[in-house]
Amino acid sequence: MNINTKPKILRTIWPVLLLVIIAPACKMLFPFGDRTLPVTTATPLPLPTPTVSGSFSLPVEVAGEQDVLINLYARVNPSVVNITIYAQQNGRMVPLAQGSGFVYDTERHIVTNAHVVRGAEQVEVVFSDGLITPAKLIGQDLNSDLAVIQADKVPGGIEPLPLAEMERLAVGQTVVAIGNSFGLEGTLTRGVISALGRNIPGLTQFSIPQAIQTDAAINPGNSGGPLLNLEGQVIGVNAQIETGNLGGGNTGVGFAIPVNVLNRVIPDLIQKGKTEWSWLGITGTSLNPTLVRAMELSIDRGAYILDVVPGGPADEAGLHKATQTILVNGRQVVTGGDVVVAVDNQPVHSFDDILVYVALSTRPGQVVKLSVLRDGKPQEIDVKLGTRPAKIILDSQP
Repeated sequence: MNINTKPKILRTIWPVLLLVIIAPACKMLFPFGDRTLPVTTATPLPLPTPTVSGSFSLPVEVAGEQDVLINLYARVNPSVVNITIYAQQNGRMVPLAQGSGFVYDTERHIVTNAHVVRGAEQVEVVFSDGLITPAKLIGQDLNSDLAVIQADKVPGGIEPLPLAEMERLAVGQTVVAIGNSFGLEGTLTRGVISALGRNIPGLTQFSIPQAIQTDAAINPGNSGGPLLNLEGQVIGVNAQIETGNLGGGNTGVGFAIPVNVLNRVIPDLIQKGKTEWSWLGITGTSLNPTLVRAMELSIDRGAYILDVVPGGPADEAGLHKATQTILVNGRQVVTGGDVVVAVDNQPVHSFDDILVYVALSTRPGQVVKLSVLRDGKPQEIDVKLGTRPAKIILDSQP
């Protein structure tokens, strides 16, 4: 892994600038005009009854999974909603975007993405039985791209969707996405968990940790809808797709905000309308062989601090940033920063380990103990965590 020779670049705020486009999976409706969509209802044509010659049966495993999916859809789809947001343009209230959401509790709260409802002056929710009802924004968190709205009414018999346990997720596990792809309500797609622990861009300078990657088709309009296991439990909120510059459609790489982030954020949004995230105030990277050689380290795994935010928690605690640029085998390497090997006695193998721990296991004002190597010698430093700022400004670097 090449080392950035300019630590002022925000390497540590996780990979916000990607080499390829990652797009929100919501559907935008005429954001620059005042056109409205005509609504038409088509009379369905009668379907011909298929004729099958001879005997035909599905393999047992196929028939079993088919029954699981049919039953899952029947149970879950009534609790998945279509969301349309409206705003004033040229003196008229017009639809701006569509997304999805799901019923979270018995108080009519619905979870969706913050980017679905951001900028909404009016919110409208459509249930699978055709009920259309207004909703109001209860709270949103741009750091996690999550939001909660509350519907005025909910059809009778609607049940909140249960949440899964993060610890039970595994790569290769079959998952299902239900949402409103391209405005087509109640669309089900099937796939697997392709990877766990991805960091994806949020709506701020900070990234969303431990995202779930899936090949289940996620398209514009799916944003805010649930990603489910075969038990019908929510494992994540569908949020983004990797477009690969191919026009914004599904390419087999989608991302969902994981259930442990939901558990961290949604109760705060319902109770307070917002949430606060802990902040350490460092940028950095994971150790690599070039850094290890340049700094003559006795370890090969850990988190290397490239910069500290002036006046931030790490700066006040006395953590050291990188100070000197040298050449190692023709490569520029910035040396002199502290290497973090543990936080609260939890081993740190990569820079992401620190950020995930601080984000999901701490609260602002909490004191954490960092075990670091400074000039090759171990030290322990206590840091009182702050609250994430709206914007970060780094000091100049060598």
